[in-house]
Parts: sequence; structure tokens; C-alpha cells
Amino acid sequence: MKKIGFSDRFLNEATLYPDLYVGRVFSQYRDIYKIMCENGELTAEVSGKLRFDAKDLSDYPAVGDFVMLDRNTDTSGKAIIHKVLSRKSAFIRKAAGTSNDNQVIASNIDTVFICMSLNNDFNLRRIERYLSVAWDSGAVPVIVLTKSDLSDAIEQRLNEVNSVAIGVDVLVTSSLQQDGYLQILHYIKEEQTVAFIGSSGVGKSTLINRLLGNDLIQTDGLRNDDKGRHTTTKRELIVLEQGGMVIDTPGMRELGIENADFSKSFADIDEFSLMCKFRDCTHVNEPGCAVQKAMNDGTLAPDRLLSYQKLKKEAKYEGLNSKQIENLKINEFFNSVGDMKNFKRWAKQHKK
Repeated sequence: MKKIGFSDRFLNEATLYPDLYVGRVFSQYRDIYKIMCENGELTAEVSGKLRFDAKDLSDYPAVGDFVMLDRNTDTSGKAIIHKVLSRKSAFIRKAAGTSNDNQVIASNIDTVFICMSLNNDFNLRRIERYLSVAWDSGAVPVIVLTKSDLSDAIEQRLNEVNSVAIGVDVLVTSSLQQDGYLQILHYIKEEQTVAFIGSSGVGKSTLINRLLGNDLIQTDGLRNDDKGRHTTTKRELIVLEQGGMVIDTPGMRELGIENADFSKSFADIDEFSLMCKFRDCTHVNEPGCAVQKAMNDGTLAPDRLLSYQKLKKEAKYEGLNSKQIENLKINEFFNSVGDMKNFKRWAKQHKK
């Protein structure tokens, strides 16, 4: 179990359920889950109580979750999932359709590779969006610029990305080069889980196939209009022969920004805001605004500030500073959970 990420963090919580067995969700198809446990793989479904108690889709198991089961073999039918252990990280989006439910795309991720093609799909504003969501997930983002063979302006693109990806490693790869993925291996450690996110067709599946050493994942390129085909149709966790695990997620061109960490993805604006005259400055038209001054001085790009304001508005954080956003998240957490123990766990994780 340790090889598939079952660390002491999860072991300590699992001991609270001595009559159950632990397993990790490797794939999901509708209401059926494939679980890896100590005795191998089995099929499982959620218990009636877990279904009844679930207030949101995010309360259901997701790929990457560690769960507590009533058995660890499939000799007597499907196993029953009674408990989802607390996630150390989670990648979340709004569920499709009219529901306002949050859906967990993947959980317990250590590193998120944000893939962006260096052809016409390249978009700085989308990178800011992905970074905001990735930081909030609890995982560490790494930007992977793919299809470098299609670009004549790699150095310029790198400078542009580094201007918005503060404190984030940036890698350049090419699917045409067999060893173009090797630098990614440095970020995939034994017992750790990584995920690849980005628009469809930017090369996520190609990179995963390179890691696997075969074409297990179907791939298709970008169409002529640079709109990607959705080549991955299900989420699954794959154990790599060299150690570590990778989660492949369906391509998402547009990500909802309901869950975002702007204090990290826009750390430069956050730093300027400390020098604003007013602590609750919204950086729009207040006197003594250091952010507006930085933009007027040419230190801060206008497009960068516009993107920041747009994403805050989309996340319903318009008019709030970083401290107010953090307090709002805490209040929302209490309203939905009402559990001091969960809050302490959440606060401890976010201090890391």
C-alpha cells in the first residue's frame, strides 16, 4: 500500500476504522469504482449511508482517494465503500449540467503538471487560470510547455510564462523527441502522485505514454483551428514502472474558477497591495493604490491586472483582498461542514 501513496497521514486516520479495510480508487465508471488494496484489485460501490449523507458530489469517492471498505477481496461480490479518508489535495470543478455541485476530478495529488502547447493554443491568461486553481488544490504546480518543435519563439514564450508563473518551475518538451519527457521524471518520485491538466490536444496523453513506455492512452493532435479533441474519456490512476503514479484527466479547455488561490498565482499583485494606502483597497480607483501605481510605472502589465480582476469577479471575490478572500473561504467551510476538527486539518494543510 505504501507504493501507491498510503503514507502515515492516511494510516493514522484509517486506524479510526478497525473493522474496515483500506484501498485506493484507481478508476471510476459511473457508480462503479476500481480499487487497489493490499490483496490486489477489486470492484466497489458506495454504501447507502455514504450516499445518504453526501451533501455534494465532492463527498463521493474520486480517482486518487483512499477509502475504507468492508472487504479486501472480491470473492463475495462487490466491496462496499463506507468512508472516504480526508484528502490532502483535490482538483475540483463545477459538475456539468444545471447542478451547482462541486465535482472532484482527482485527489491526493502531489504535483500538477499544467500543460500548454507552444503553437496557437498558447495563452498566458489561461495559464493564470490554471495556476490559480492548481495552487488552491493543495498540490504543487509545474508548467509544461509542449510541442516546442512548432514554435520559433521559445525564448520569448518562456519569458512571458516566467512573468506570470511566479515561483513555479517551467519545463519545455517536444513529443517528437523520445527523451523530451525525461525532465518530467525528476518530479515523479516513488509513492507520489502527479496529474496532468490542460486543454485537449496539447500533449498530455503523449507525455503519459512516454512515461509508460507504450501507447496505452489514445492520442489525437489539435485540429486546424487549435480546438483539441477530447482524447481521454475517463479519469484513471496509473502506476508507473519506475515508481510513482500518474492521473490522466479528460481535457478541459475552460476551467471554472470557483476554487482558486490568487495569493500565489498573483503573488506580485499581492505584494504591491501591501503598500496600498488602504488595507481594503480593491485596486480600481482608490487614492494611494500601489497596484495602480505599479501599472502606471510599467512595473505591472495592464493585462495582468485585468486578468486578476476578471478572475476574482468570476470567483465571486470581486472587491475583496487576499485576507478577506481567505476569511470568506473559512466561513464557507464552516457553513458547509460545521466541524472544528476538519477546519484544523484544513488550516494545517494550507500553512504548508
